Amino acid sequence: MTAKIISGTETAKAIREELKIEIAELKEKHNVVPGLVTILVGEDPASQSYVTAKNKTAHALGIHSEQMTLAADISEQELLNLIEKYNNDDKIHGILVQLPLPKHINEAKVLYTINPDKDVDGFHPVNVGKMVLGEQCYLPCTPHGILELLTRSGVKTSGAEVVVIGRSNIVGKPISNLMLQKRDGGNATVTICHTRTKDMAAHTKRADIIIAAVGVPKMVTADMVKEGVVVIDVGVNRIGKTAEGKAILAGDVDFDGVKEKAAAITPVPGGVGPMTITMLMKNTLQAAKQAAGLI
Repeated sequence: MTAKIISGTETAKAIREELKIEIAELKEKHNVVPGLVTILVGEDPASQSYVTAKNKTAHALGIHSEQMTLAADISEQELLNLIEKYNNDDKIHGILVQLPLPKHINEAKVLYTINPDKDVDGFHPVNVGKMVLGEQCYLPCTPHGILELLTRSGVKTSGAEVVVIGRSNIVGKPISNLMLQKRDGGNATVTICHTRTKDMAAHTKRADIIIAAVGVPKMVTADMVKEGVVVIDVGVNRIGKTAEGKAILAGDVDFDGVKEKAAAITPVPGGVGPMTITMLMKNTLQAAKQAAGLI
């Protein structure tokens, strides 16, 4: 068996076309233009790349996008004041502060300052609580993207044995919660594993769906999975450089080995990554509709 490749690039492209139409209709019918501000502190190259990609995508979809790049030594209070400014800016429906932040700034304090109605990352405790309760909220972007990949690929989750490897607040915990809920893309039996799990293979071998988000290159190998498993690889690990200096990336799954046993698998790159930014745009559209009283 050679796995079907679940392309995040193609799925994200399809969703963005849908969003583009919705955003144009929102402007035409209600004179509402979704607005997003991205705030970057410092000059971390990876963060700069992410923020640039987010702004480029927003512009392409017709979203009003602003980017604030701040010095790495900005004070915590100055950053909080800037967030409050955008909390009160009616043109801005979504606020994203790119993480990680410099060590002298309390990340939790920054995230809690964002108005939950503008928290399009889905990290504010209010939105996390609503997600756990199954109420309408902004779903965190990467887990939301995983749900879309599974649903649009025709993967049945109801009654499935799902193993999530990783327990982060950004991916592991929220995707575990979403997949066990009574909802489309849910109703699964979920097991959470992590780097302290004693016999991970005992869990992964019985999984119908594996979601790997642990940050260890090629940790999931072919001998750890059963025939016909569906694998979503969230990991993006830099394992070297080409002769030209380009980063060589690997996921948390040994792609070459596992794809020979899996029914379907996401590649790295081109899998979950493109979905994360796309779900951010979806959340920004949702925020604009919510602010206009349309949902």
